[in-house]
Amino acid sequence: MDEGGERDEADAPHYHGHRERLRDRFLEAGGDALADYELIELLLFRAIPRRDVKPLAKKLLEEFGSFAEVIAAPEARLKARLKPAAIAELKIVKAAADRLARGAVRKRPVLSSWSSVIDYCRSAQAFAEREEFRILFLDKRNQLIADEVQQTGTVDHAPVYPREVIKRALELAATAVILVHNHPSGDPTPSRADIQMTQAIAEIAKPLGIAVHDHIIVGKDGHASLKGLKLI
Repeated sequence: MDEGGERDEADAPHYHGHRERLRDRFLEAGGDALADYELIELLLFRAIPRRDVKPLAKKLLEEFGSFAEVIAAPEARLKARLKPAAIAELKIVKAAADRLARGAVRKRPVLSSWSSVIDYCRSAQAFAEREEFRILFLDKRNQLIADEVQQTGTVDHAPVYPREVIKRALELAATAVILVHNHPSGDPTPSRADIQMTQAIAEIAKPLGIAVHDHIIVGKDGHASLKGLKLI
């Protein structure tokens, strides 16, 4: 400290300089210039101001696997390592990512922006720990009317009732749907049950003038399109 009792620069914790350098590098070169653990550090700085968070960021990556998996991790699991303020910082980024992806889907006809649809589906649920069955309801111009999670299940199953899917489409006056669900295992390969369920929905929908454009399965290892696989 100096004579006035103020802490001088030499007395500052070593991580203060690291934080400034990391922020500067992010602002100058962008997120692609940083490793996953460094992006997590940036998120933790505000919630944990008086601690070196690099070891914690690396621990989170070690436990969950990637930046995307860290911010998408269930709060119950994050609580083992983080306090509510830090969890909130991660979840704000997750919510922002989902909103950006959803906005890209809403702006134009879905079939003309297929990559945006895939990005949104992966952002919304690829890293969920339980299966979720989502439906994107479209109008006659293939623009999004509604985006709804109809069922949430277990780690390897979500109950789907074809007649309920069609009932909801009729309520919304939808002329087409895109079915989406996730595989928490990470492998998006469709199961026999996935194929049969999709075909059952398509058979009920067709006479009513409702098209099933696709059934997309997402997981942390990628995605699968039943239409692309010629299964519908």
